[in-house]
This record gives sequence, C-alpha cells and structure tokens, in this order.
Amino acid sequence: MLTKKNIKVGKIKFKFLFLVLFLLLNPNTNSSSSSDLEGSITEIKVLDKISSKNILVKLKNGDETRHKDLTIKSMKCKNSEFDDNPEITAYIQVKDLSKKDKDDVFVFNGWMFSSSPSIAPFDHPVYDIWLVKCY
Repeated sequence: MLTKKNIKVGKIKFKFLFLVLFLLLNPNTNSSSSSDLEGSITEIKVLDKISSKNILVKLKNGDETRHKDLTIKSMKCKNSEFDDNPEITAYIQVKDLSKKDKDDVFVFNGWMFSSSPSIAPFDHPVYDIWLVKCY
C-alpha cells in the first residue's frame, strides 16, 4: 500500500503560520493603541459653591481658559481601555487669579480621575471642579 503526501496541506500550513506571525508582529494591527485612547478635548464641570451654579467647560488640550477667578488648562486627557468600567483621566492645571501671593502658582496641578475625584482632590473655598469627558 502506497501512502501519498499531501503537499497542498503543507503549503497551507506555512501560509497560515506566516499570516499569524505577520499579524502578531505588525504594530499597525493593534486594536487599542494609545492614540485611540487619548483625546484632544477635555470636558470639566465647574461648580460655584456660593451661587450653586455649575457650568460645563470644554478645553482643547494645551489651551488655557478663564472662568471668573480661575484659569484652567488641560494638558492631556485619556480614556481607559476597559469598556465595563470606564475611567477618564486628565492632567489639569488651575491657577487662582484672585490670590496675589506669587509663591503658590497653581491651586491644582496634577492628574484628575473621573471615577475617584478624592484621589487628587481640587481644594478651593469657592469653586469645585470635576472631570466629565475626554474625546
């Protein structure tokens, strides 16, 4: 009894192996790259504790905006890669223009988290700021 070798199967296995290696090693095929998660616009809410009014402020990353006595600047914002529990983070700098003391430049300078604002709290007697969205 003669056994035949199936040459086509060997060629298909080689092509399949080559395709798998190409997809794994190609950096352009990653489904969630860091550029997809980073946004260019940060939305924050500013609450005036005295008047109990809040306002939605949209910040383009790198631009500075003025809201009453505060200047707010968003340096970077990022969305989490997990869909079941989304986390939004942003690097925000806030200056209080009413203070004449030049030793304290920033009232807040750091990362802000949407789900846990108490990790790095914004502490101001008149205003409260929290992160809403990044896109």
